This record gives sequence, structure tokens and C-alpha cells, in this order.
Amino acid sequence: MEPGEEIGLRVDQTLTQDATGTLVMQELEALGLDRVRTQVSVQYVDHNLLQADERNAEDHVFLRSAARRFGLWYSKPGNGVSHPTHMQRFGVPGRTLAGSDSHTCAAGSLGMLAVGVGGLEVALAMAGRPLHLRMPHIWGVRLTGELPPWVSAKDVILELLRRHGVQGGVDRILEYHGPGLAGLTAMDRHVIANMGAELGATTTVFPADEAVRDFLRAEGRERDFTEITAGPGAGYDLEEEIDLSALEPLIARPTSPGNVVPVREAAGEPVSQCVVGSSANPGLRDFAITAAMVKGRQTAPGVSFDVNPTSREILQDLTRMGATFDLIAAGARIHQAGCLGCIGMGQAPAAGRNSLRTFPRNFPGRSGTEEDAVWLCSPETAAASALTGAVTDPRDWAAEAGMEPPDLALPERASVNTAALEPPPPQEEAVRVELERGPNISALPGFGPLPATLEGPVLLKAGDNVSTDEISPAGAKALPYRSNIPRLAEFTFTRLDPEYPRRAAELGAAHFVVGGDNYGQGSSREHAAITPRHLGLRVVAARSFARIHWQNLANFGVLALEFDDPADWERIDPGDRLRLEHLDAALAPDAPPVLQLRNTTKGEEYAVHHRLSPRQRATVLAGGVIPRIAAEAEPPARE
Repeated sequence: MEPGEEIGLRVDQTLTQDATGTLVMQELEALGLDRVRTQVSVQYVDHNLLQADERNAEDHVFLRSAARRFGLWYSKPGNGVSHPTHMQRFGVPGRTLAGSDSHTCAAGSLGMLAVGVGGLEVALAMAGRPLHLRMPHIWGVRLTGELPPWVSAKDVILELLRRHGVQGGVDRILEYHGPGLAGLTAMDRHVIANMGAELGATTTVFPADEAVRDFLRAEGRERDFTEITAGPGAGYDLEEEIDLSALEPLIARPTSPGNVVPVREAAGEPVSQCVVGSSANPGLRDFAITAAMVKGRQTAPGVSFDVNPTSREILQDLTRMGATFDLIAAGARIHQAGCLGCIGMGQAPAAGRNSLRTFPRNFPGRSGTEEDAVWLCSPETAAASALTGAVTDPRDWAAEAGMEPPDLALPERASVNTAALEPPPPQEEAVRVELERGPNISALPGFGPLPATLEGPVLLKAGDNVSTDEISPAGAKALPYRSNIPRLAEFTFTRLDPEYPRRAAELGAAHFVVGGDNYGQGSSREHAAITPRHLGLRVVAARSFARIHWQNLANFGVLALEFDDPADWERIDPGDRLRLEHLDAALAPDAPPVLQLRNTTKGEEYAVHHRLSPRQRATVLAGGVIPRIAAEAEPPARE
């Protein structure tokens, strides 16, 4: 397992959610799978909960039928966000988990090896195939000290983002260790592990220690506990230390999780919305501290104070504590358990007005508002700011209000509720289940092989840190078409260039896209590879790629190339015609990973390279994973 080399992992569990799961189920069908071969696979409905018309509801019906057909658990709408709910009901220390959601890494809080990947990778894992990854470096992060009052787990991960930015964890697994762990609960660790995705990390791992045992005991699952900790003298490829006692409340300014500053530096900025919830702050403690701060008080005029419970269980516990009443009395808008505003499904803020959220991402337009101004912060900072109407350090608010840190007295036993979890039926019943498709669910498009010579125009040139939200938007307008690739393709790149879909359709032939650094960061949604491919994209040439999107491009037959000289990016203009020759030879298993990209418009050539394994080279040449597997399954031609 040398860093940079491709490895294959056996997958014990899988996680899919509704924004990506419909494609996964169609991929299972295309692969001809009869029943999943993992220990546990779960389909959650947590993203597209708004049923403004029939489309989302039809997808929910389809997902339930597919879960029954292929042998998955099904988590009904409103049961909870996939990551904390999976942690509560299915997470087991030492197991591997592959999820079609980039925040699957949150399960590392239980000592799992949990990796977010594209949906096709998850479908292959369900079919019993290995999960292929580039072996990462192991980044040991030693925690010392204790968190001060009004500072919480969100500030720990924001501190790492402040130090390293959104590319700091690329090709790394973060492993937390040290005496500071003793003060962090399993749900605190979930907050930190979840947003490792924002660092670009492959995943995050915490030890399975007494904090994990306590969590599983509260969930009635202590029998699933196994202690897993680092051995004496464990070594790491890279090392870092965070003194928890030295941290202060932090906040990420618009429009990047890496744009982090102390809250006091932003204090006084007017606020019109504060939202508490999401997979990045999902624990009962996060809602309870918010309720304790607003108890007996009213949120500021003009501020929408939104609370998104992350699971039905947490909402029950919050209500049992009396905290739900305190939130409602203070002016909170209580929403159903789900992702909601985190992916732009409702709760869109007013244009240009500051929205403080305990969410993991604040990419441009992700909120559902094009001219949004989203800030990322802890529940303490969100609650203090909701009460004052401006960005406020919770320490300063507490001093002014004369409030000591509250004793939250969380229940020792969770209100376990499995009524909204449907187990898979027996195999003999499952084989008789018919997939229920609404008219908005299309078939997967068929993609042809990569030609030996490829020439076409640059239809779009993008800058650094382009997210998958900007390639294939989320939000209430686009996401209802997530199962209808031709219709969803009409939204492709429209946040960067509203005319891209029209020009691609009119061209009706292969074309190129040129990108900057960290191209494709953010969500794992493979739609960001499929819809441009549907419109004719065959090559993306960039300075560098985000891990999951790079894998997704190869999975659907798009060649990802990186400039040897990053300055060559500046020499290419939109509309230039680019040409690649002898691709069949260049992508042969033993061929060197170097190519010449010719700009026929300007008479220039640029040295480029790829990072594809032999397996991925064959995939791209075949036009994608499914065509490659289909070709492998065909009987040899008779002579």
C-alpha cells in the first residue's frame, strides 16, 4: 500500500441518499445485480424532501421499490439525515463503508473506514466488487487540552480549514489521536470527521474508545462495540497538533469553507438568517445548547431562525428534554428531519443578506439563491447571532447576557425509533418486486468508446475550486430532475455559463472543458460527470482535480488530464480547438502517462499527463465502467 498506488478495499456497508441513489439503483439494474452482496446497505431519503410537485414523491416511490428489489434497508422521508442516522443505527467500529455522498466520511467518528465516492463506485461495491482508491498518506492530528466554554467541535475543524484551506487534505486520511480526545463525544467527532471532506481528505478516522462505547450504549447497541485504537508508537506520514484549549469561535466567510476567520473579526455584520442543523452539526448536544441559549429570549427582529433536526430520534429526545418548546417560544422555525437548506432544498436566503449556518459548505449559489452570502459557524455562534441580529462571538454575548455555560443534562438513553426504517424483504419475495418508475425517471444514457483521435472546441474555461454544485447544480429547480439525465443536462454549468447547454447541444459533437486547480470539489454527485458527458464532453484539462469528481469522470468515459506546466492554462481561450491523437496507444496499460495536447487554433502544444490506473485506462477507452463491464461479459467472437 504505497501512497499514490491504486488499492482495492472490501466494502462491508454502503450508504446511498435520494439525490444520488436513483442513479445508483439504475446502475444496479444495468449491472444485472440480483441482490446486494454487502453486510448492510441502506437507502436514505433525506435530501429532496420538498414535494412541490409529483417528481420528488415519484423518486421516493422508485427508491423504495428498488430497495426492496435489491435487498437494501429503506429509511423513509423525514426519518433523518443519512450520516447521523447511519451512525445511530448501523455504524460499527472496524467496518468499511462506501457512500454516494461526500460526507460519508463522518462515520469515521465511530472508528469506521468510511469513504465518499461516486454512485457507480457504490453500485459496484454492492455487487461485491472492491472499492478502488489511490492509497493516501496518513495525517496524524494530535489533540491536546480541553475546549474552552462557548467553543465546540465545529471550531476544531474550522481551525484546520483556517490553517490548510480546501485542498489541505487531498490524498490524505486524517487520523485523530492524543489526550484531547477524552473531552470529545462520538457526536463531537462526527462534526470534525464530516467536514474533513471540505479539506479534500479521502476520509477521517477516530479511535473506537470509551466515547464510542458510550454512544453505542445510549443507542442500545453496545454489543456492536469493538475497541480499536492506535498501537504504541504508531507512526504517521505527516503530523500536526491542535491545542483545544487555545481555540476560539471561528467562522467561514462566503464563499468557501476555507475562508475562515475568528468570529470577533467579523462581529457586527448584519444577519437575516441563522440555521442550526445538517450533517455537519447533527448531535442532540448541538440543538440543546442552542435551545439553552435562546430559552426565555426572543430572536432579533428580521432574523429567520431555522432549526433542522437531523433525525427523528434527536427530535424526540429534544422534545423529551423540553428544549423543543424553548426553541419554538424563542421564534424558531422547526423543520422536518433532513438536509433541506444544506443542499438548497428550501430555506434559500434573501439575495445579498447574510445567512449563518451550521452547514458544511457555502459554495456560491448552493443555498438556492444565486447572490447568496452564506457563512459557516458553530451552533453557539449561530444562536448568539440570531439573538443579536449580527455576527456575534458567543463569549461576548454570554458576558453581556450574564450567562454561564449551561449544564445540558442530556439523556443517557436515546429515544430509539426504528418505525421509519424498513428492512429488506427475503430474497424469495424481493425477486418478485417490480421497480416503480414515474415518468420523470429516464434510463441511463449509453456512452460510446473514446476515439483514437479527438478534436473539438473548448466550450468552457473555468477557474480554480469549481465545485460540483457549479457543474450540476443542486437546489429545488434542478434536483427534482436528478433521475432524468436529458432534462438535468439543461442545467449543466449554467452557474458559470448559462449558454453552455445550448451551445453543446447545437455542436452535437465532442468538446473540451478547461479547468483550474481543485476542479470538481465538493459533492460526490456523479451527475456532474454524466450530464456534461451526455452533452458531448470527452476531455477535461485542468491544473488539478478533486478526488471524487476525478474518479467519476473516468467512470463515465471522460478523460481527465493535468497540465505539466500550470501556466499553460492561461494560454487557452474559450473557442480554441484542441486535438489529441493516438489515444488508443497513449492509454494502453503500459504506456507512459504523458500526452501532447495540440491547440490547432493557436498552433501550440501543451504537455499534459493523466493519473489513471490500467483499470481506469480501459474504462475511459471503453466509454465508462458499464460499457467496459458489458464488453468483458460478452462471449468471445467465434472464428
